[in-house]
Amino acid sequence: MAIKIDKKITGYNVVKPEDKVASAAVAAVKDARVSDKASEPKQAEVIQMHESVERPETLVGSTFKIKSPLFEHALYVTINDIVLNAGTKHEQRRPFEIFINSKNMDHFQWIVALTRLMSAVFRKGGDVTFVVEELKAVFDPRGGYFKAGGVYMSSIVAEIGSVVEQHMKNIGLIHDPEMDAATRQLIADKRKAYEAASAKTEASATTGTAATDALTFPPGSMMCDKCNTKALVLMDNCQTCLNCGYSKCG
Repeated sequence: MAIKIDKKITGYNVVKPEDKVASAAVAAVKDARVSDKASEPKQAEVIQMHESVERPETLVGSTFKIKSPLFEHALYVTINDIVLNAGTKHEQRRPFEIFINSKNMDHFQWIVALTRLMSAVFRKGGDVTFVVEELKAVFDPRGGYFKAGGVYMSSIVAEIGSVVEQHMKNIGLIHDPEMDAATRQLIADKRKAYEAASAKTEASATTGTAATDALTFPPGSMMCDKCNTKALVLMDNCQTCLNCGYSKCG
């Protein structure tokens, strides 16, 4: 069969029989790879947090109340989360936005600026847990305060950071370090020893008081105002303490 060449020949190559065999082997390997990929089950694409993720119509979140002695009115911190890869084994909640509301309008400007910057960081993606440490490192030049439970807060910004940290722990973004078995056993032993010592001290004190009242001083003795011992008896028409010698008659 004749083939007519309409274009200019720029090069040529002689195909040998062994080249044909090699080409057939390469084509067979490519076909096998294509068939293997087609037989593999398709996996869902894992969605990571980034700026291109659009905000859904509905978000889930939590609201925390901050009552600081520095402010007359409480602050209400709301953190909303976006659920990525919902319904799959890769499902996770990530902070998406934060709002702070209060009746106190004295600090409205810096509160709005702070929440917008934090929301932008949340939507950027990646590891956003560093925000907690940055907020908790802010100190008030006027001094900090103790919140309910005796926890010291260096500033109102630090307490906002503590709230963000608690929320990240709730959604599994931050995990508390776990104690090893040896440390837990040591704490349990120390607690048991302390409770045993306390019980022994109380028992000996009760027994000693009862024995002293029963053996040393006669029954019906009254409490002495000076040594607080039930050893006050009536002697020669005068209240006298048999323990310390105190007498109401001088």
